[in-house]
Amino acid sequence: MSDDTIRLATVGRIFRRRRRLIAVLAVVGALVGYGTSMVFPPRYTASASVLLPGAWEERELLTQVEIATSSSVLDRTAAALGRPGVNGAALRDRVSAKTTDGNIIKVSGTDDTPERAQQLADRLAQQFVAFAARITGGGTETEAATAPAALRQKVVDTNRRITDLAKAADTGQSVESVQARTVLQKLSTALEEAMEKLERAESATDKGGLVVMGPAPRPTGEAPPTRIQLVVAGTLLSVLLTIVGHLTAARMNRRLRTEPEIAAALGSALLGTVDVPADHSAQRARGPRARIRRLLGTDTRWDVPAPQTSGNETSRRIRYRRLCARLRDQHPAPRRLLVVVPEGDDIARLAAAQLVTEAGSDPSANAADRGCPELRVVEVPVDRPMVPDSDTESGALVVLSAGTWTAGELAGLAGACADGGHDIVGIVVAGPVPAGPERPADRTPDDAAPALAVRGHATGEPV
Repeated sequence: MSDDTIRLATVGRIFRRRRRLIAVLAVVGALVGYGTSMVFPPRYTASASVLLPGAWEERELLTQVEIATSSSVLDRTAAALGRPGVNGAALRDRVSAKTTDGNIIKVSGTDDTPERAQQLADRLAQQFVAFAARITGGGTETEAATAPAALRQKVVDTNRRITDLAKAADTGQSVESVQARTVLQKLSTALEEAMEKLERAESATDKGGLVVMGPAPRPTGEAPPTRIQLVVAGTLLSVLLTIVGHLTAARMNRRLRTEPEIAAALGSALLGTVDVPADHSAQRARGPRARIRRLLGTDTRWDVPAPQTSGNETSRRIRYRRLCARLRDQHPAPRRLLVVVPEGDDIARLAAAQLVTEAGSDPSANAADRGCPELRVVEVPVDRPMVPDSDTESGALVVLSAGTWTAGELAGLAGACADGGHDIVGIVVAGPVPAGPERPADRTPDDAAPALAVRGHATGEPV
């Protein structure tokens, strides 16, 4: 899987084979989210709307938003609230402002209770309107009210003066006529400037009239993140981390899982595959840690193909007998073979013991030159492999499980066999399978496997 593309089928296989582990970790994540919600108290947010009459450009609206959350407005808001220990700096992270459709700015306040949040939003809106009116007017309220009237009176006076001069001036080219027309031109220019000032003053007066559109409604629910959101976020985060952890571990895993890869690493041919019932393969895994692994479902690999269900003991033993038949056909002369099992591979150890038992109970063992080769099992440490020297054995048969060893470890095992003078005659891959229902009626006396013989050969005693 280290070189494969991650597909949805891979994620689905993780959910199927690690569902109990994912469920436990999801509960743990939910508890962490709940604990986080207990550490941070609930928060409530209230909002008040402020209307800006007149025509406003986008940049002007953004300027008003900045003014609403400026330090000057926040200091005035904190003073209006009158709460001990609350100043403008303390309110900076608890207030916000944004523009909406229709020249409306919505100011919001967040606090520990709905009542305090509502009060904060109302005071912020009021102080924002008062401050905006002050900086827009450019002076006192009396000056803002009398300036347009004075400008209009100046326009009326100028028009009257222009009319009087126009009546008094003649159309000749005398010095007096030229001076009169020059004065009229200056007065006309002054009139235009006065009109422009009047229009700007009226526009500023219209924009300065910000209006609070009623008190802020009292919030009825918590502001995000709520307790439920924290619990859900903790659950989803734990599940996501579990999936990512499995995918990362699988991508970094270099153990060989397929028969062609194993055969290529050992430099020999695959003779066949055999099954080991899951309950038998786990009989050596004892203790609290092993029980926890079985409870969480982590005692089996998730990144290997799903094992096929084994029918019964008879069908499983047929696979071993067929493997013995292949050995008999490839090596018809009576000979001894060394069965090499990597140390720590319990599945391969049990498979080798069963293979030795089936080879000893071969019905053709007494026929001349037709018996199955005599097998002797040895366990070889993979970190420092050492295979016994060739004595009476004329080859080595490697038995191992898939998805347990890397290519380098298997190459070292093959080198140890070569150093001991053993040619690898074949490879047997063992895999755990769920134990199917046993059917005693299908068993024959020859099918009985002596337990003592299996145990003796598994420890390396000669047959």
